[in-house]
Amino acid sequence: MTLEEAKKLNSTMVTEEHLILHTLNVCYAMGAMAEHFGEDKEHWEAVGVLHDYDYEKYPEEHLQHTKEPLLEAGVPEEDVRAILSHGYGICTDVEPITNMEKSLYAVDELTGIIQACARMRPNGIKDLEIKSFMKKFKDKKFAAKCDRDLIQKACAMLGMEVKDVAAICIEGMKEHAEELQLTGTGEQ
Repeated sequence: MTLEEAKKLNSTMVTEEHLILHTLNVCYAMGAMAEHFGEDKEHWEAVGVLHDYDYEKYPEEHLQHTKEPLLEAGVPEEDVRAILSHGYGICTDVEPITNMEKSLYAVDELTGIIQACARMRPNGIKDLEIKSFMKKFKDKKFAAKCDRDLIQKACAMLGMEVKDVAAICIEGMKEHAEELQLTGTGEQ
């Protein structure tokens, strides 16, 4: 499945701007993680795009309306499994095993904190450094809905530190700052 095919398929279910932005944040973070692991960037980005396929229509039954429609649309079974695994321990029992699955599990929540951090800065994500991010990460009141324990658990599954995964994601998201609406407040 190409990135364009994934975006087209996702647009049939996801229409709210904040969910589209979240999808794109995860998409580009996944692309960066793919490059880190020497994997196919576009493939991982496509999985990132589809990760919340059913969330807008079924927020209380997230990932319960994903498997069959995506398989019927031609999404490979291993990609559907990766998508289901990002709800591990929350709304599915599909444990992340591959690097793609573990990465999606981590970046889904992690990108929420990165996005919130970048939105507060004059230059957005363009000059966001890991030191500034980690300060916000440690502040449990900042982007409070993002599950830091899950992020730490997912990063541990990858055998990586949160700061290292975050640095990879930030770099991947920087390239798309304008599309992600993370160019900053413009205030100095």
